[in-house]
Amino acid sequence: MTAAALPMSLPLAGLPRSVLIHEVGARDGLQNEKATVPTAVKAEFVHRLAGAGLRTIEATSFVHPKWVPQLADAEQLMPLLEDLRGVRFPVLVPNERGLDRALALGVREVAVFGSATESFAKANLNRTVDESLAMFEPVVAKARASGATVRGYLSMCFGDPWEGPVPVAQVAGVARRLFDLGCDELSLGDTIGVATPGHVVALLEALDIPVDQIAVHFHDTYGQALSNTLAALQQGVSIVDASAGGLGGCPYAKSATGNLATEDLVWMLDGLGIETGVDLNRLTATSVWMAEQLGRPSPSRTVRALSHEE
Repeated sequence: MTAAALPMSLPLAGLPRSVLIHEVGARDGLQNEKATVPTAVKAEFVHRLAGAGLRTIEATSFVHPKWVPQLADAEQLMPLLEDLRGVRFPVLVPNERGLDRALALGVREVAVFGSATESFAKANLNRTVDESLAMFEPVVAKARASGATVRGYLSMCFGDPWEGPVPVAQVAGVARRLFDLGCDELSLGDTIGVATPGHVVALLEALDIPVDQIAVHFHDTYGQALSNTLAALQQGVSIVDASAGGLGGCPYAKSATGNLATEDLVWMLDGLGIETGVDLNRLTATSVWMAEQLGRPSPSRTVRALSHEE
């Protein structure tokens, strides 16, 4: 990367001084890959992400292998990351069985995955919203009793492929109930990528949850992920989910282009003078390497732009 390729740093008023990037490429990014990614490649991917300065890397999920075959190697992967110090490795746990598997490996950060809509709760969890929250309650309680922190994911916060636009009050209500189970952090997901900045602001203003415990998780289906992120930052949010190289997508939105690319996010944050601790050059190289392992180019605009300059 040449010096000319670096963004000029010109801060805007009213934004956080630093942003914690919650990297989801190794879990959310890879889980929909049809070809099995070798465990050694996943471990190398995580090591390279950590080498680029990312300090919160969602490593895997302890879901039943029948449902997500790509992540069936969770027990084999986690020990390969033990040499990395100062890096957090939260994992997704769908139920008590998944939690027990994670705790047995010494995991101390877990996440549960809920839905703001009945349609997606039925499709993803085969439960109603109420039933899914009831399922999570003992999981969160047991995790906290074991000394683990808990992140709550809430999907379909802006639009649902079956129900259309999701009312803000509905999302705020489910968000509060999920948070009140004992979650330390709540990530709001634009699962099919239909949010726009005004919608983001309206939802954040409607939430009765401390802003420092809220994260945002945007998909770039309609090219709105960065503008939505900026709107969230202006509301005080300082935790942003992103996926290296833009890996991942939503199986319910054929046009979805995947998660917000971590490189695109870092480019914007660097330009705003917001500290992330991430080396954009090393991160780009990591995503180029991972794209080679997957046999296709990265969808990240920043990765493509910077890698073409090499």
